[in-house]
Amino acid sequence: MKSFPGDNDNKWTVLKSEYLFRRPWLTVRREHTRLPNGNECPEYYVLEYPTWMNIIAITKEGRMVMVRQYRHALGVTRYELCAGIMDSTDASPLEAAQRELMEETGYGGGHWQEYAVLAQNPGSMNNLVYSFLATDVEQLSTQHLENTEDISVHLFTPTEVKRMLQEGELIQALHAAPLWKYFCEHPA
Repeated sequence: MKSFPGDNDNKWTVLKSEYLFRRPWLTVRREHTRLPNGNECPEYYVLEYPTWMNIIAITKEGRMVMVRQYRHALGVTRYELCAGIMDSTDASPLEAAQRELMEETGYGGGHWQEYAVLAQNPGSMNNLVYSFLATDVEQLSTQHLENTEDISVHLFTPTEVKRMLQEGELIQALHAAPLWKYFCEHPA
């Protein structure tokens, strides 16, 4: 996990830790902790997830590659960035992001850079989300979706994507954050 200055300041002591539930997409751990001031929290719950990533992918023609899919927890179908999880076979978040973009959209190649590292809820979730900016990508293949994926690929101008952000159409917070960063750095 990426570290930052002050990460270990005021660290809690774990007195007891036990797993309550372990599944591929949800693992729950209960811990009894002691804070630096001596107070104890006998029931603190941590949700464990693998590393996540998402990609702001821009074609050689300047179009932004977006996906559209149904999100069952909210019961909505929305546009999003291409995104996924880091598999045990991926050597790095970058390799995972490149694999996900190719699998979900058929796009690849281009120039890649790590663009942001975010924590969706560090109070209860233990993973990070790596956002990448991939420029000059091109369609190299067709989609290679998993059985649980039903994803369509769409190309938009940056103006169209910015409008979707402004009008609240892009509701995935971990996708909106790096997109807002992108539009702050590329206002035209």
